[in-house]
Amino acid sequence: MKPFDEMLTGEAGQVRQPYERFHAWFGQQDPESLVEKAGEAESFFRRTGITFAVYGEAEAAERLIPFDLVPRIINNREWQKLAEGIEQRVRALNMFLHDIYHEQKIVKAGIVPASLIDGNAAFLPEMIGFTPPGGVYTHIIGTDIVRVGEDRFYVLEDNARTPSGVSYMIENRETMMQMFPELFAQNRVRPVETYPNHLRRSLAAVAPPLCEGVPTIAVLTPGIHNSAYYEHAFLADQMGVELVEGADLKMVDGRIKMRTTQGYKTIDILYRRVDDDYLDPDVFNPDSVLGVAGIMEVYKAGGITIANAPGTGISDDKAIYSYMPEIVEFYTGQPALLENVPTWRCADADSLAYVLDHLAELVVKEVHGSGGYGMLVGPTSTAEEREAFAHKLRGRPGNYIAQPTLALSTVPILGEKGLSPRHVDLRPFVLVSDKIKIIPGGLTRVALKEGSLVVNSSQGGGTKDTWVLED
Repeated sequence: MKPFDEMLTGEAGQVRQPYERFHAWFGQQDPESLVEKAGEAESFFRRTGITFAVYGEAEAAERLIPFDLVPRIINNREWQKLAEGIEQRVRALNMFLHDIYHEQKIVKAGIVPASLIDGNAAFLPEMIGFTPPGGVYTHIIGTDIVRVGEDRFYVLEDNARTPSGVSYMIENRETMMQMFPELFAQNRVRPVETYPNHLRRSLAAVAPPLCEGVPTIAVLTPGIHNSAYYEHAFLADQMGVELVEGADLKMVDGRIKMRTTQGYKTIDILYRRVDDDYLDPDVFNPDSVLGVAGIMEVYKAGGITIANAPGTGISDDKAIYSYMPEIVEFYTGQPALLENVPTWRCADADSLAYVLDHLAELVVKEVHGSGGYGMLVGPTSTAEEREAFAHKLRGRPGNYIAQPTLALSTVPILGEKGLSPRHVDLRPFVLVSDKIKIIPGGLTRVALKEGSLVVNSSQGGGTKDTWVLED
């Protein structure tokens, strides 16, 4: 099936409405000048230090994420349809998390198997019976969306632990505005650069019970060797809050405090970019030096808000994902507005048999995998790769799900010979507190290799500025 082209439509290659002004502008540009602009953008990112780490590659620990100058453009009608579905899904995710850590009504109703909850490494017994400040579990969510038609969008996965990429969304927009101000004069593009202000307001709205006055917010980073360290520092700077590491924090008089030149200062809200297992050595991994001893005790006593809440990872588990249409309808009373990608759960014997017989056609993913690692893209795999993956599937079937290979939509990129289509996905960012705020746009990731469906930066993908147009 031919993929949906987001810029051109029909056999005659007519330009779709969102791209009309961009297409007219592009036709007036000097190709060599645009190639020079692409080089300027790369130099800007390099000077700014926008890099990500590639784990397991000793020869190239830091890389730039390639940036493509052609924006991905979405009109307001398309965006409103997406945003409505995302908000419904985010509400359901928070209700699901509250339920599984309290009454587990969805398990008792026979909709989600108990084994997927109790036997899940991301389910934290320490959170049972506890409700986070404001009742919010997932303060920041990155929902990965793929498009397969004019009005057909699928949710690829829910990133509810510590979704990354928002700094690239903001820096991509800043770069485009600096290089092509005339484009923004011609197109009414909704802003994304206000995200840090929205994030700070959203976090402040869920201050813990013991907070007095204006809450103090800090960003907890594992340190400079983390793949997303640039983003941690960027967000702390943009919000005007402190960037801290575990060594900067300790429990004092029942509160978590950070070391400052004036002594220790109480933190009310901690936006942590540290995984659950490393958050509190007294409760989880005793060898961790990335978190702070006693933070779970303070958390449960109402002395601090942790964003995202510990134990939220179970909601972006890929086996749980396969139940999301039922989860959404169970908690909201309405059918899911956004579709899931059809999914085979390999833990089921019949599904496993089907997957093993159709490996050449399917995408197989680890339940806890991310970043494009640990997956098999059947149509581009070799017979040897499929045979090796079949061995893994038979050994640990419950560790995998499988999905059909989707014809992801395409958006043009700037190449040596002009514009050429490449496959994309979209990660909109959602902030949850006393209200839900969905940033109009998000991070578009693009598979720069012709024909590739893998958009992850760790696997050779790049990024684009994402425009949502006003009416």
